[in-house]
Amino acid sequence: MQRDEFFKHVQSIAQLGSHEEAERAVRATLETLKERIVGDEAKDLASQLPAEIGEYLRGREGENGQAFSLQEFYQKVAEKESVDPVTAATHARAVVSVLNIAVTPGEFADIRANLSPDYLDLLPSANPSSQVVSGS
Repeated sequence: MQRDEFFKHVQSIAQLGSHEEAERAVRATLETLKERIVGDEAKDLASQLPAEIGEYLRGREGENGQAFSLQEFYQKVAEKESVDPVTAATHARAVVSVLNIAVTPGEFADIRANLSPDYLDLLPSANPSSQVVSGS
């Protein structure tokens, strides 16, 4: 997936008004995810994304992730994005749903494995390749 396509998907899913808002949401979410997961896992995730987006995940190689709750995750995204936590949660879910499409199923499973059970609200319920499209 190309950089602009990634931002366009986030903008559409989160119903954002501009490309710039989508870019802020992506940056805030991925920078917070980088803090939460193991640094080498963030590097692996970055390698599957367009270089400009992957940069948001780099810089913690070799470090352990910080343990913080999903609510703290949303608060950190909100602060980075300068929005309220409810809006940040919507944006973060949109970014993670696009990540689920943009990276391999194995890589997304690795990200899921780095997160505690309270992060279920952030994660898509199924891999896109396993979803059935309804004909109705």
